[in-house]
Order: sequence, then structure tokens, then C-alpha cells
Amino acid sequence: MRLPRILAPRVSASAHCDLPCGVYDPAQARIEAESVKMICEKYQANTDPEFRTRAILIKEQRAELVKHHLWVLWTDYFKPPHFEKYPHLHQLFNEATKLAGAAGAKGATDPSKADELLQKIDEISKIFWETKQA
Repeated sequence: MRLPRILAPRVSASAHCDLPCGVYDPAQARIEAESVKMICEKYQANTDPEFRTRAILIKEQRAELVKHHLWVLWTDYFKPPHFEKYPHLHQLFNEATKLAGAAGAKGATDPSKADELLQKIDEISKIFWETKQA
């Protein structure tokens, strides 16, 4: 059964992401990762147990936000043509989210772990902006 002509769509649209481009940006993950690093530095410089407990709690929340922002980019923005052009992109996201998780910045208080995470985010950001130029 065909739809009556009056009910047929007049215009069709498509997008490679959930919303028109402009809503995705790796800067969100970077801002949270910078917070993780600064909290690690403050944690190392302070011996007060209450401060350290609060710092760990906040750091873990921020690390979880890093993972969230990375996952959104990985699953919603990047599409098969991106992964074809950048074959290491899946591995890069996997490494970055692990660095944001318990095996990395979330589970450690060493600022160097946060630096490793920031380097991965920078690599993702570079690819992201290259795809935006295309």
C-alpha cells in the first residue's frame, strides 16, 4: 500500500551524526582530563586526609566524564569512513578510555597518568579536526 501523495515527505535530510555538526568537540574530554591532572597535583601536594579523600572522589568523577565524552565521540561522531582513513582510531579510543578508567587516571593519583591521557586526547583531537576539514 502506498502512502497518499499528501503524506509523502517533501524533503529528506541526512547527517553523519545524531545532530547537525557542531555539537561534538574533544575539548570537553580535554577540560575534564585537565581537571584530573590538576587534582592529582593538588593531591600530591597535600597530606590532609580529608582533603585527599575529597580529591580522589572528585578526580574519579571527572575521569568518568572524560570517558563519557570520549565514548560520545567514538560512537556518535566517528563513522566507518573515518575508521577506514584512520585505522588506528579504534585502538586510540580504547587506550584513551582505559587511561581515563581504573587502569589509568581514575585509579591513580600520579599526574603522569593524566599526562598520558591528555596526549591520547590530543591525538584524537587532531584526527577530529582533520575530519571536520574534509
